[in-house]
Amino acid sequence: MPKPIAAWVAAVIACVMIGPALAQSQTNNTTAYDFTFEAIDGAPMPLSGFRGKTLLVVNTASFCGFTHQYTSLQKLYEAETANGLVVIGVPSNDFGAQEPGSNAEIATFCQGAFNVTFPLTAKQSVKGADAHPFYRWAKTVLGEAKAPRWNFHKYIVDPDGKLVAGFPSTVEPNSAQILKVLAALRKPATN
Repeated sequence: MPKPIAAWVAAVIACVMIGPALAQSQTNNTTAYDFTFEAIDGAPMPLSGFRGKTLLVVNTASFCGFTHQYTSLQKLYEAETANGLVVIGVPSNDFGAQEPGSNAEIATFCQGAFNVTFPLTAKQSVKGADAHPFYRWAKTVLGEAKAPRWNFHKYIVDPDGKLVAGFPSTVEPNSAQILKVLAALRKPATN
């Protein structure tokens, strides 16, 4: 093999072998607290404002077969807020164009139809090159298999800002799988 080609092959092999380790080391230093969303009302929503809380981050849509999960998300939020849980809804139009409305329309729908009081972000992309940086980071940390495939995908972030679990749309917010993870992360209420 000619020397220039051999050098190129060696460089490619080094990138393939070292690249993932370098990406992983950078990912290990990043937490959810390094990301900021825009709230549905336009204000900044830095996740660092939830430091010490367990986060359930859910990409949502108003016109989806899973939209009924807003009810379970709200009940879970109400039941577990005292234990340190914050549910964050991330409206997205990425799947089936099922969130076509404006931020104001989304907020009105969520509050009117489901009495949602948990924080909502402004509409975001959660997949592909245009995905919000939190979602690109989550895909890097948990892998492609745990990336959102549809609306109402759920990520759980521990009180230290580490991404600990991802669940597909079909896993209900009040499922045994999610409740088990939340129980392990529960912070008792302080008086």
